[in-house]
Amino acid sequence: MRAQDSATRSGAVAARPATTPAPPAAGPSGASRRATGTVTAALGVLAFSFSFPATAWALTGFGPWTATGLRGLLAGLIAALCLAAARVPLPERRHWPGLLVVSASCVLGFPLLTTLALRTSSTAHSAVVIGLLPPATACFAALRSRREGRRPSRLFWGASLAGAVAVLGFTLVQSHGRPGPADLFLFAALLVCAAGYAEGGRISRELPGWQVIGWAVVAALPVTALTTVLALPAEPVPLGGGSGAKAVAGLLYTAAVSQFGGFVVWYRGMALIGVPRASQLQLAQPLVTLVWSVLLLGEELPAAAPVTAGVVLLCIALTQRARV
Repeated sequence: MRAQDSATRSGAVAARPATTPAPPAAGPSGASRRATGTVTAALGVLAFSFSFPATAWALTGFGPWTATGLRGLLAGLIAALCLAAARVPLPERRHWPGLLVVSASCVLGFPLLTTLALRTSSTAHSAVVIGLLPPATACFAALRSRREGRRPSRLFWGASLAGAVAVLGFTLVQSHGRPGPADLFLFAALLVCAAGYAEGGRISRELPGWQVIGWAVVAALPVTALTTVLALPAEPVPLGGGSGAKAVAGLLYTAAVSQFGGFVVWYRGMALIGVPRASQLQLAQPLVTLVWSVLLLGEELPAAAPVTAGVVLLCIALTQRARV
């Protein structure tokens, strides 16, 4: 009987179909994630590359304080409508300190400081800010994430600094190396924007990028609304003729794209590939801005631009391959 029972059990086990291991859950590979993040962040750089020319357009019809206030006010209203339409709940309390940093730097500080600088500085000279922004952003991100053990490699730092030096040297040569009062505004804008980029990229790992910038511009609404109310009576708004349409177009672009839409894809790209790698893509931004300046503002394209562009593209390729 025991032998028969054993045989029966053996037959049952043999008849039972073999269990096929479940396939691993489908998800984006590391290479696919990096490619998507790189393209997304590059779209953000492309959107930001037109910010300075658009601001120059806006200044043909609006004062600097009015342009800054209206830019933030319109962006805040757009973001509030998007958040309400999507029924997005309020962020958790732990997210608000970082969101307020983004609000103070990217929504208030950087737009105002660069707008004040562009009153007396050309778009080429103002591109110095963008030329130094990638390493500054990487520094803020590295300091912020030291506890997480994520540090860029020496190759990353070397390539990013080389690209920044190339862009800085190019823009200084184009401005004949004569720093002016606008440089103080540009240097301050560099610091505050780098902090906002790094903090926004960090929060985007927990919140969707469009919600990060959305809540940031909404949080700034009391300040931007008050600035607009106080600036409109104090600053003239000559919107007559063709310059009026150009000024309105520039203002709408800075509000809808530079202040909101561009950040949506920018922070998304940062969340996918990390703040250091994404920030280095901005090394190309001053050169793209120069192209827009030639096409839209009638400035001449310097002969050194193609050479600088080649150096920058090489540095970007190295930073994207470097270990973090």
